[in-house]
Amino acid sequence: MRFLHTSITAKNMDDSIRFYSEVLGLTLERRHPIPENHAEIAFLHDPESGGRVELTHWEGKTDFDAGEQLDHLAFEVKDLDAFLAKARAHGVRVAKEPFQLQGGSSRLAFVYDPNDVWIELIESSKK
Repeated sequence: MRFLHTSITAKNMDDSIRFYSEVLGLTLERRHPIPENHAEIAFLHDPESGGRVELTHWEGKTDFDAGEQLDHLAFEVKDLDAFLAKARAHGVRVAKEPFQLQGGSSRLAFVYDPNDVWIELIESSKK
């Protein structure tokens, strides 16, 4: 397993990209809509550490409760089905069963951590 990124809910995508790039020095990698989720995402990375932040803007969301800013943590797994079987054996709750986004090449799933934080699992393209 390899840690990939942290996703933060962005109230305003342009303001958030400007903050992470101009203030924190991250570099914008890509930005694109996810129509089936009614969202837009942007990935920025830290050239020094290689760490990545995913900004997620949810279309039509205007109210944010405290704690909603952390959207999810993402990990790459070699075999999604095997990982989910192991996680279920440990009593982990699955938030979203494996799926693939339209136009995407990776299978994804989400599980909950004990605090109900979403953990995204992205199956490695190399099994």
